[in-house]
Amino acid sequence: MELRPFAGAYLTDPGAVWRDLLHRDQGVHYADDLGMWLISRHEHVRQAFGDPESFGNALTLAPVYEMCPEALAVVMRLDVPPTTAAADSPVHTRTRAALRATFANTAGRVSVQYGPIVRRRVDELVDGIARRRGEVVDLIPEFTALLPLLVVVDILGVPDRDVPRIRSWADGQIALIWGRPEPAEQVRLARGLLDFWHYCQDLVARRVDEGATGDDFVSRVLRHRDGDDGVLTEAEVASMAFNLLVAGHETTAGLLAHALEQALATPERWRRLAEEPEAVPGFLEETLRFGPAIDGWLRVTRRPVAVGGVTIPAGARCLLLIGAANRDPAVFADPQRFDPDRVTARDHLSFGYGPHFCIGAALARLEARIALGRLAEAIPALRLAAGHVTAYKPNVAFRAHQILPAVVDTGTVPWERSDDPAGTSARAA
Repeated sequence: MELRPFAGAYLTDPGAVWRDLLHRDQGVHYADDLGMWLISRHEHVRQAFGDPESFGNALTLAPVYEMCPEALAVVMRLDVPPTTAAADSPVHTRTRAALRATFANTAGRVSVQYGPIVRRRVDELVDGIARRRGEVVDLIPEFTALLPLLVVVDILGVPDRDVPRIRSWADGQIALIWGRPEPAEQVRLARGLLDFWHYCQDLVARRVDEGATGDDFVSRVLRHRDGDDGVLTEAEVASMAFNLLVAGHETTAGLLAHALEQALATPERWRRLAEEPEAVPGFLEETLRFGPAIDGWLRVTRRPVAVGGVTIPAGARCLLLIGAANRDPAVFADPQRFDPDRVTARDHLSFGYGPHFCIGAALARLEARIALGRLAEAIPALRLAAGHVTAYKPNVAFRAHQILPAVVDTGTVPWERSDDPAGTSARAA
């Protein structure tokens, strides 16, 4: 079979593709167009995430296509040691321990340590959007993609002036690894990725020269390291910064965009979020289930492994279809329906499972909760622009919107429906 993630229905309505896979006899299929095994059912995706001895991470950050020689030559100059997504035990066990010690990763710690940063950045952006009454604002570059990036650069102690190029580098990495760019674009993105890595190396070197006395993440990790390469090397500290500057904002950006589209597609939903802030967390959990920011993730088999009656050979790349698993009817009743009151929503796999469970999950939830609640409170009449059609960037892992235009109206909202309230702007994706 073929998945065809870079064209057609997968760019507008991936839910239809996932539904087809889930209705087939087996939950494991070989995709000839990708040269990968597709794992789609909830129990099987959970199995793969939870079994690092069978499903390794070494090729998680390897491109999903055959890169052109010139771009490959640039990429081969990247000497980034694996620390997080691409690391297996025992390296991952060691680096994960350092992350847990230095990066707030529980709801309580995140609220205390990062809450003031998030609220300040949310207020800045929401106030700026609210002042543009009557205008059509693309919420992707103006809010959903910008907020998490501003938060993560604050956490890492990176100046705001570097935000544009970090955003460009991060977007480029995602396109280079999980997209399918043309050869000339591969070369440009590969060079940008190398510049990005050198930037992170320089960031760590500056913190070392300064004595690592600051309250930023890099300084915290360097103090935790305390000069001991057995705890972390300086290159591994740079690798952590490298990964956090991408994973720390791209995933939350996707969560915010999916949540806003679902909320604004139906006026009653947006009104409820404005009037009942306590409904926001449940709405976000259903968003995570229904439209995960990362709906496919990569693993490679370290030995032959049986999944759902199918034996996948050793050394095979596997695409864990999180988006499909989150709509498995064996786990979720009426899975194709977005239900903000769904009591089983937190059974989703959008943050992974097992030893590689997303360490930034608590931060993502906090950011999204504060951002969605504050925006609904400040602009209760915000609405999607007429004629908006959902479309995603071509990518096998990251489900990122192309645009999300909305009309800014801060006045009293007339909550009557339009002729097509969900319209083409709220496809089940």
